[in-house]
Amino acid sequence: MTEAPTEVVQQFGLSPRLRQRRFALLPLRGEGTPFTDLQGRLPGDATTPADLADLISSIANVGVLQPVLVEEIDAGDGSHPAMKLAAGERRLRACRWGAVNRPDNPHFAALPAVVCPGPLSDEERRIWQLVENLARESLRPGELAAALVLDRCAVLLGKLLAGGHAVPAEVYAIDDPIARFTAMERIRGTDKRCAAPWAEVLTRLGLQLSPRKARELVRAFAEMPREVAEEMDEAKVSLHTRIRFVELRRGREQAAADIWAAVKNTGRTRLLPSALAAATADSELSAEQALDEAERVQEQADAARADKLRAKPEAPVADVDARLVERALAALRQLLLALVQGAELGEHDRGSLALLLDQLGDVIHKGALS
Repeated sequence: MTEAPTEVVQQFGLSPRLRQRRFALLPLRGEGTPFTDLQGRLPGDATTPADLADLISSIANVGVLQPVLVEEIDAGDGSHPAMKLAAGERRLRACRWGAVNRPDNPHFAALPAVVCPGPLSDEERRIWQLVENLARESLRPGELAAALVLDRCAVLLGKLLAGGHAVPAEVYAIDDPIARFTAMERIRGTDKRCAAPWAEVLTRLGLQLSPRKARELVRAFAEMPREVAEEMDEAKVSLHTRIRFVELRRGREQAAADIWAAVKNTGRTRLLPSALAAATADSELSAEQALDEAERVQEQADAARADKLRAKPEAPVADVDARLVERALAALRQLLLALVQGAELGEHDRGSLALLLDQLGDVIHKGALS
C-alpha cells in the first residue's frame, strides 16, 4: 500500500460535498445496505464467491482494512437515504457473503465506509474512485497515469476558478484526461499563479512517487493510442518498455504499430523490449525481422543463464594455516643457523632443498601477480 486508507481519504477537498464526508459502519442486510452496479474492469464482468475466496478469508481474520466509499442519496421524501457504492465493490460483495454465511463472525457484522452526501457529479465520483485506487499496489501504468492527470486537472481547475478564470462546461466535461488538461492549460495561458506542478499533485495524493517518474508515466500515456495503452496494461508491459515504444513511435509510427501488432498477435509480449531495441538499431528491419532478432537475443540470453547455472562454482581459495607457516619458518631458521655454524648438507639433501625453494618461489611469485 502506498499509504493508509484513511490518509488517502483525507486528501480529498475537491468539492463542498466531499469535504462533508464522514466515517460510518453500514449494515450489510436490510435498510441502509449499500447497493452497487457491476464495476468490473470490462463490460459484463461479475464477481463470484470463488473469485473472492482470498478476500473473504482475509476479512474473516483481520476485518476490512480499507473502508469502501459510499455516496448518500436523499430521496427527499423523508425515507431512509440510499447508499450507493462509489468504490470497493469486491469488499462489499465479500462482506455480504460473510454476513449471510458466517453471521457469528464479528468482522462481517458491518461494513466500514467513508460516506459522502450526494448526489455527486460524474467528475467528482470518478476522481474519488481513481484516487482511492491509488492505494492499490496493482494499479497498472495506464490507470495510474490517467488518475494522476485527472487529479492534476482537479488541482488546476481549483486554481483557475480561484484566479478568476472562467472554465466552460464543455472543457470540464472532456472525458480524455490529457485533452482536458490541455484545454485547461490553454485557459491558464501564462498565468503562473494557476500552475499545477507535479510536486503539489503528488504531495496532495500522498504518493511516494517522484515528479520525474510522474512525468514519464504521463508522457508515455499521452503519446500512446488509448487502445494500445489498455492492451499494454492487460499484458503487464513495464513503463520502461512503454517509453522505448513511444520513442520509436515518434520517428517511425508505423514501425512501432507493426511491432506491437506482431507481438500481440503471436502472444510473445516478452520479446517486445528486444524487438523495439532491434528496430531502433536498424531502421530497415520489418516487424517480423525485429521479432526474429529479439527471439535470437532471447535464446542467447537463456543459453547464457543456463550455462551459468550448470557451471560448477569455483571452490573458495583458503588461506594457508598460519601454524603450518610458523612451523616451516621455524625449521628453515634452524637449518640456516646450523649451516651458518658450519654444518654441511648431503648432496641429495642439498639438491632436494634447492628444488623445493625454487618451486616455492615460483608459486609465491604467481600468487602475488594474480
